[in-house]
Amino acid sequence: MILLRLASAALIAGLLAGCSSVPRIVTEYRIDVQQGNVLTQEMVSQLRPGLSKDQVRFILGTPILMDIFHGSRWDYVYWLKRGASGAVEQRRLSAFFDGEGKLARVTGDVAAAETSGQLLLVESRNRELDLGSLDADGLTSTQQSDGKGFFGKIMDFFGL
Repeated sequence: MILLRLASAALIAGLLAGCSSVPRIVTEYRIDVQQGNVLTQEMVSQLRPGLSKDQVRFILGTPILMDIFHGSRWDYVYWLKRGASGAVEQRRLSAFFDGEGKLARVTGDVAAAETSGQLLLVESRNRELDLGSLDADGLTSTQQSDGKGFFGKIMDFFGL
């Protein structure tokens, strides 16, 4: 009789211990959550000093924040939380306009132009972009365009 009580107590303890932790054999799918304005490198590299508010809105989209107390400042915020890893990516860009409604300067945590096509995030969370150093084709003064397109570079790569 004592052996039966001891065996049933051990069985109940084992069942309770088994229910306390559930192994993750199948995990649920979690979606990526994206909010705000998507900022790409092509969009940022099209900005030039002297653009009107309508032109900036056409290039970057409608700003997330247009403060009534600071009518000459538009804020663009992008926030992305990856579902699989839980990593959060955030970008900020602020466009400042002069008294005539023309683009004067841009600040944020992105760089003005990169040849890779990826948006470059800088270490400093608030950096002013020098729009005056950009040429008409969107390259900085240190970058040079060889005039060859994608297929021209491929043909040169293969020696054709």
